[in-house]
Amino acid sequence: MSPLTRKEGFSHAPRGKYAPVCAKGEFLVGVIGLEHGHIYGMCNGLIEAGATVAMVWDPDQAKVEAFRRQFPEAVPARCEEEILESKAIKLIASAAIPDQRGKLGIEAMLHGKDYFCDKPPFVSLQELQEAREVAQKTGRKFAVYYSERIHVEAAVYAEELIRQGAIGRVIHVMGWGPHRLSPEKRPSWFFDKKRYGGILVDLGCHQIEQILYFSGARRGEIVCSRVANYYHREYPDFEDYGDAMVSCDNGVAGYFRVDWFTPDGLSNWGDGRLIILGTDGYIELRKYLDVASDPEGDHVIMVNHEGEYHYKVAGKIGYPFFGRLIRDCLEGTENAMSQEHTFHVAELALIAQEKAIRLE
Repeated sequence: MSPLTRKEGFSHAPRGKYAPVCAKGEFLVGVIGLEHGHIYGMCNGLIEAGATVAMVWDPDQAKVEAFRRQFPEAVPARCEEEILESKAIKLIASAAIPDQRGKLGIEAMLHGKDYFCDKPPFVSLQELQEAREVAQKTGRKFAVYYSERIHVEAAVYAEELIRQGAIGRVIHVMGWGPHRLSPEKRPSWFFDKKRYGGILVDLGCHQIEQILYFSGARRGEIVCSRVANYYHREYPDFEDYGDAMVSCDNGVAGYFRVDWFTPDGLSNWGDGRLIILGTDGYIELRKYLDVASDPEGDHVIMVNHEGEYHYKVAGKIGYPFFGRLIRDCLEGTENAMSQEHTFHVAELALIAQEKAIRLE
């Protein structure tokens, strides 16, 4: 991982091992929208699972040229319709501006394509409902890059430990999602709430996804939520702090905090952590580094009745989500992430944002 990737979250693009699940040329991807650097991580994961990034389009030619330097096999399209109408393309991947992602996903599904976008997928409940209806009508997939779980080896390993019963029944999940702002490097839309959705939509969806997933819950409820703009008053429509309490339908409690206050002294873009409490122990994930101890991420710390354990799993586990997504698209299965889970996470993030108490 380069120093830039460590320092700036928007250029964080994990790389794993090549583990194809399909034949070469069997699964072609068209990319529409290069507004956020997460598209690089999305495409890395798909390519490592055997996909071919075949076409790319963005209105900014400089972004297209930069993308093709890393993915030279991607042919520049004349317009987004060329990709949407291509009979060879099976999946549309996008990191467009958040308020464009839902509409593009609907267009992709109506064109017979599956869709995979960066988070957040929607900035309004109306968009979400429209996408739900089209997904149900067409049978196509609307997948979301909830990267703080699916592209973190520590999280993948924690899933296995929980499945083995290492900490008993999960009863509480608590997540922290701090990020470095670097405002001088952000586009203007980033500070426009109508376009990015608010902090609980933009960053909170990651945490809600993990609370639901690691708790094993099907549904959740936002008990309370709060937002603030404590420091960045030059951006009056921006929020730099948010938190929420979540109650799950299986009795598991959840809490998360997200913020834009990563100090410059941290070697990484954010000290993302997750603590999963069970009846027989707990697991802590130190996802991106172990502060002042190890600059490498993917630390899994577990304590249970048998003892104390510290697993360093970077480069050892892989990212199975991408291969499962490809096979789901090809076979009509739901092994990567269920469609209802994908949409419900986005729904809860939107509800949390809508009902949030303003702290100032």
